[in-house]
Amino acid sequence: MKRIIAPLAGALITLSLAPFHYWPLAIVAMAALAWCLDDCTAKEGFLRGWLFGSASFLAGVSWIYVAMYVYGNTSALLSALMTILFCLGLGLVTGLFAYVYNRWLRDGKGGRLLGFAAAWVIFEWFRGWFLTGFPWLYLGYSQLETPLSGWAPVVGVYGLSFVVALSGAAVSHLLTTKHRTSRWLPIAGCIALFGLGASLKTIEWTQATQQPPLRIGAVQSNITQEKKWAYSHYWDTLELYDVTSEQLWPQVDVVIWPEAAIPALYRNAETFFDYIRERAAASNTALITGVPTKQGDDIYNSAMVINGGEGLYHKQRLVPFGEYVPLGSLLRGLIGFFDLPMSSFSRGDADQRPLSAKGWQFAPSICYEIVYPNLVARGARDADVLFTISNDAWFGDSIGPAQHMQMAQMRALENGRELIRVTSTGITAIVDHRGHITTRIPSFTHTTMTGEVNARSGRTPFNYAQSTPIIALCFALALTALRRRPQQGS
Repeated sequence: MKRIIAPLAGALITLSLAPFHYWPLAIVAMAALAWCLDDCTAKEGFLRGWLFGSASFLAGVSWIYVAMYVYGNTSALLSALMTILFCLGLGLVTGLFAYVYNRWLRDGKGGRLLGFAAAWVIFEWFRGWFLTGFPWLYLGYSQLETPLSGWAPVVGVYGLSFVVALSGAAVSHLLTTKHRTSRWLPIAGCIALFGLGASLKTIEWTQATQQPPLRIGAVQSNITQEKKWAYSHYWDTLELYDVTSEQLWPQVDVVIWPEAAIPALYRNAETFFDYIRERAAASNTALITGVPTKQGDDIYNSAMVINGGEGLYHKQRLVPFGEYVPLGSLLRGLIGFFDLPMSSFSRGDADQRPLSAKGWQFAPSICYEIVYPNLVARGARDADVLFTISNDAWFGDSIGPAQHMQMAQMRALENGRELIRVTSTGITAIVDHRGHITTRIPSFTHTTMTGEVNARSGRTPFNYAQSTPIIALCFALALTALRRRPQQGS
């Protein structure tokens, strides 16, 4: 029976996240997982954990099929097969968590509670960097709008994941233990963590500066992915951004275009950018855009200040198979998905400076980069405001854009900075320093967004230390719970 309950519980994680926001289901899912692992060998635990994780990803990242089938020139059958294999592969990480927990931690000191939560976070962290990382569907994102979110500027999304996992283990403990004295103590501790989180939400970790608000204009082009890189639509794309921006130049201080807004290398579209620079300069407006650039033999996915400042940022975290193809010499040509336009980008250097526009420092993140907590925190150190540009057309009309937006909101909350998000099809929005969306325009619409952002100074505890303290704590708790003797028959 538990082999059936495990995947059903894993699917609940998706419902706890955007766009559904049934946040208690994250705790229910972890309670069910803890219960499923309560009475089995390590090998059986691996199977149940793998079923849990695979179902979670099959439900939560179904948008991969959309990217491959609708936009990746791959057949429906092969797209479905590759999506399933990808999710089953990711499920192995959860299976490994369950194996380690059952074999070495479960019956150790505090293992069924603190050991369970610590091991879960360690494997979330592992998934965030192993083989370039896939830091999606973290438990902590489900708590963006709950009292627990007060912890985000202190311990980040991994800290929230820890409390969610601990709460699930506490619920399982309450329902299974027969000791009246101890059964309620873990629940009481978790309630206290939620209460303290509510108190932490009242603290202003960063402060608004005396600078007047900056007026922001964004262009959401709503150009479909199949048209974006088609040369027959190239001149229409240039005209769209030119005409649409005309209504923004007189109204705002900075105009932002999305990722790879102009589907050509900067050097090949330089005449157009010279013209646009003159249009922006005529109204004393800054312009920031995403555009592919080339230096030597390297091509970068970049963000550039065209007018009203300076700066060029090259994307550091590239999407496997989307922006670069591992083992490209072997894989290219096999299926259309391995030959997508602009899938040969080079990686930008670490610790690049923020972009400067109208005297403000903008910490850039391009698309996938916004899901990496430490990367964004490093960029936010010297920035007045965060901004991220993306081409979420790859997601289609799926749950992907809502999940992506939720992760961007968490980055604003973790760093105590307002955030501007500009995408080609949506979600285009402005987020305040508490992670709340203050301005948003409809998705899948060719339109513009105008709004204001405020510069903030100071740094949150998370921005100073990033994820190091919570990961170190989890390793310490796991070592404390470590059993000295392996479980027999495992």
